[in-house]
Amino acid sequence: MFKRLIPIILIQLGMVIGVMAQSVTSPKEHFGYDVGTDYELFNFTQTEAYFKKIAGESDRIKLESIGKTAEGREQYMLIVTSPENHTKLERYKEISTAMARAEGLSEEQARAMSKEGKSVVWIDGGLHSTEVVGTHQLIETIYQISSRTDEETMNILDNVVILFVHANPDGQELVSDWYMRNSDTTKRTTSGLPVLYQKYIGHDNNRDFYIQNMVESQNMGYQLFVEWIPQIMYNHHQRGPAGSVLAGPPYRDPFNYLFEPLMVTGIDAVGAAMYNRLITEDKPGFTRMTGSTFSVWYNGGLRTTTHYHNMIGILTEIIGGPSPEEVPLVPSRLLPNSDTPYPVTPQKWHFRQSIDYSVSLNYALLDYAARNKDHVLYNIYSMGRSAINKGKMDNWTPFPKKIEEINAAYKADMAGKKPSGSGDRGFSRGGIPTKYYDSIYQQPSKRDPRAYIVSADQADFGTAVKYINALIKTGIKIEKANADFQVMGKTYPKNSYIVKTDQAFRAHVIDMFDPQDYPNDFEYPGGPPIRPYDAAGWTLAYQMGVEVDRILDPLDGPFETLTYGVLEELPPVAIPDSKSGYLISSSLNEAFPLVNALLKDKAQVFRSPTAVEGLPAGSYYIPAKEAAKLKELTKDIRVPIVAAKGKPAELIELKKQRIALYDSYGGSMPSGWVRWMLEQNGYDFELIFAKEIDAGNLNKKYDMILFISGGIPAYKESGPTNNYYGRQPDAADIPEEFRYRLGTITPEKSIPQLKLFIENGGKVLTVGNSASLAYHLDLPVKDGLTEINKEGKEEKLSGEKYYVPGSVLRSKTDPANPSNWGMREHVDVMFNNSMVFKMKPEADIQQLKVVAWFDSATPLKSGWAWGQSYLEDGVIAFTAPIGKGQLMVFTPEITFRAQSHGTFKWLFNNLYGMN
Repeated sequence: MFKRLIPIILIQLGMVIGVMAQSVTSPKEHFGYDVGTDYELFNFTQTEAYFKKIAGESDRIKLESIGKTAEGREQYMLIVTSPENHTKLERYKEISTAMARAEGLSEEQARAMSKEGKSVVWIDGGLHSTEVVGTHQLIETIYQISSRTDEETMNILDNVVILFVHANPDGQELVSDWYMRNSDTTKRTTSGLPVLYQKYIGHDNNRDFYIQNMVESQNMGYQLFVEWIPQIMYNHHQRGPAGSVLAGPPYRDPFNYLFEPLMVTGIDAVGAAMYNRLITEDKPGFTRMTGSTFSVWYNGGLRTTTHYHNMIGILTEIIGGPSPEEVPLVPSRLLPNSDTPYPVTPQKWHFRQSIDYSVSLNYALLDYAARNKDHVLYNIYSMGRSAINKGKMDNWTPFPKKIEEINAAYKADMAGKKPSGSGDRGFSRGGIPTKYYDSIYQQPSKRDPRAYIVSADQADFGTAVKYINALIKTGIKIEKANADFQVMGKTYPKNSYIVKTDQAFRAHVIDMFDPQDYPNDFEYPGGPPIRPYDAAGWTLAYQMGVEVDRILDPLDGPFETLTYGVLEELPPVAIPDSKSGYLISSSLNEAFPLVNALLKDKAQVFRSPTAVEGLPAGSYYIPAKEAAKLKELTKDIRVPIVAAKGKPAELIELKKQRIALYDSYGGSMPSGWVRWMLEQNGYDFELIFAKEIDAGNLNKKYDMILFISGGIPAYKESGPTNNYYGRQPDAADIPEEFRYRLGTITPEKSIPQLKLFIENGGKVLTVGNSASLAYHLDLPVKDGLTEINKEGKEEKLSGEKYYVPGSVLRSKTDPANPSNWGMREHVDVMFNNSMVFKMKPEADIQQLKVVAWFDSATPLKSGWAWGQSYLEDGVIAFTAPIGKGQLMVFTPEITFRAQSHGTFKWLFNNLYGMN
């Protein structure tokens, strides 16, 4: 009898030991409150301590720092899985990346690895730090998954490796401390933050992932696209549409036409698991598809860039926060439909409800990954293999413009004729002859490229290398020529880069090189346009001004494959001996940080207003006496230096400017991007706020003031609009140290001071909608996007006639204008319903000089431009003398998210005094 009891006792003892082994500190024991307690938020300092504590208590958790934040904090990833899986973690990582890249794996090998491996799932929180559910659901989910011993949790731990990632530690510290600063709980709020919750870019930290400028983006991008490449990722956000609890998958159309179908249907499958679970748990209010605004088109977000890497990227946007709120009555949301099968009713909503919903959603996703472990691993391999095969053969991606070409060709042929199927294969009633399909989808010139070549001999190779590094950071396979080679009769030099499309992340490759073709999307035929989720077009090669050759045929050559994730550097610079001085091409963006370093070191730097020794106008001349400084600085700032044959005849000496960058209370994201750019390129500057402008005497402190897409109030020809007063907190409600940031630019106080500043010799440079300053200063310009109505009056073009959301357009430049030094004759600009001017007749008298304009009725390069013909001859950049100073106006987003390197010169060229 005793012998029979021994196994039972041992099993029970093992179960007890197993349960005891997972006895981890609860959030309430650590923080003093349960996660989701009304009026309570935890900051990052507390959260970091909790992560460290439970990682030391649980054999299910491995705590890793994936890098430092912008403010120097550790950014953590907690790897959670079963103790046994932790002993094989490197193998599971190897399988995950191998399956995602799908290189050289046979069907049999892939099937075997899908059985051997574990699903890898990413769950993050806190990217947008005022969306406090994100960080707090992360804490609660980690606690539950590391402490529970129920069958579902144990199955998840056995079959899934979970990567829990804190997306913005700096922001959590700021927002939580801000909320908790008031002892009166009913007055606590996350609104009214004095600064951005990411040091530079705030909410735009979710627009950085195809270029990864910010360190947090780089930290996460490396894990997502190089180190782990999970099959599923879940990006938590707030807030759900009014009258719902949350918005989630599947999402509304359009999705990008480059995607593998399995990625799109994979989102559907995971979405079904998520909302089905909520329904079974009696948690109503999930909306999807056209029930919300979220689509699967944009590339650049933490979630959306993963779609271009065959990952099932999931986004939810949930309501809730520490201060209780009401679910409002929205009658149209009450009726169940396919978008919202189980509506929520109006009610009071508490923080813990949002936490519980989020944990349920996490568990639904993790349970799906555990139950379908073999499938999710095999499916990412299948998508990668499909992408590789497309890159190895002729392929025609079905873009909208191809469909339009088919329809146009058919209509042209049918004009005055009856359609005939004679001689056409497969023609049947209800369709059109298939010859029209063949004319587009079998036309060799319209097929997808097999590769792209970024030549080493282009004008600004330094920027081209930055572009290649953006691809490397997103896990793209790059080849580099170790000798000269030829393709289609053209010779390319050693060190040129080759990016082939026969790779698993083909969708991302093509998306970064080729234009986006956004469909004409309207609420109804002839109706207003439906706004895209973020930008409609963003082709990074265009934005950065990188010269690329599209190769439609297979190619090979003396190429070496670069190591995944290892960034490229420019070759070392040798400074030649010269008695005549040195020249640097104005084409090089990398010249700006070098020039700034020289000026800080009291060196002389000049620019030549005309072409010199084969270099373009605006190129730099450095006297021979500065050779030692050049040699030292170019160890880090690698800019090609040419020995001058002689001192140029005509030179302008550069002087440092006292630069002010306008910012506002709460922080401006466009200004924050430029703040980062100025720091990266070595410019000295100060932030300036409305109160200081209103106080006047600006010339005493500054030579130049920058307004980047904000600050200047809108204007109508009849006078200033009444909506220029931004929402500002009461000074009594914020700490004294931030009150100097309060205030807004007003026509009554601020504009006269800015005008006086310019008249006394100052310079003001405006970008984006700040260009309305030209109207406030009564310059001879008018709105270029108007038409004469039936009553004979001029009126603004309607959205039904003209609409250009974020897209890349081609503009023409005047090479004689110093703003254009180093730029090509045609420049691609990031345009987002930007202002367009027409010059009034008196513009010549006042010596306004056009810098750039649209010289075509079809300027669209990438994205969507409805009614683009209205743009022809429209001015998008000009300079205007005012008294002793100057106003410089650029209406496109020339510093767009620090991505548009191709137009950085329009800012940087103007940041020097020139004597």
